[in-house]
Amino acid sequence: MSYTISGNYVASCSCAVVCGCPVDAPPRDARGGGECRGVAVFHVDEGRMDDVDLSGTDFAFYNLFPANLTSGGWTVGLIVDTAASDEQAQALERILSGQEGGPFGELAQFIGTYRGMERATVRLDDGDKPSLSVDGRSEVQFEPALGMDGSPTVVSNAMFAFAPQYTIGRTTGRSEAFGLTFEPAYGEAAQFAYASEGGEPVRGRA
Repeated sequence: MSYTISGNYVASCSCAVVCGCPVDAPPRDARGGGECRGVAVFHVDEGRMDDVDLSGTDFAFYNLFPANLTSGGWTVGLIVDTAASDEQAQALERILSGQEGGPFGELAQFIGTYRGMERATVRLDDGDKPSLSVDGRSEVQFEPALGMDGSPTVVSNAMFAFAPQYTIGRTTGRSEAFGLTFEPAYGEAAQFAYASEGGEPVRGRA
């Protein structure tokens, strides 16, 4: 099977100031803890896995990284929006669990525990004040960090990332799903494009 998905995302995690996961550094939260707990919500503008049209779908990817990324032992879970059909949800689960190859296939080797897929209302607002919402589980607001010229601070060409270039900042709100409760702190937002073959070598963090 083959797939392509593209759109935009907003992510939040427990790391203080700037998340170290993109450079494979040990995570650190404001209390000195050494885990990265996070959630990223994606909106698929255009996408397909073989004959399954994935355009317009939304999903949330939850993570616990117990140390630097390549140490493995990740715990992850997936929530697909209730507006998606069962066929679309199953296709997204196959992609995100690494079964269909591509960038998520490369990451599957680091997953220690997969908490499965659930269904709930998932929303992403990428307006003036970007936010993500997973009904009953996560409500997070993103505020970009501003550079010296007043424009958003952007990271490019990270070792591990959901996109080759993304805006970083801070997040506030709450998140509690799959037993991975955390207080939002760091945040990022960007456009993404993934494919089973020949796609952007995005190598993921949340």
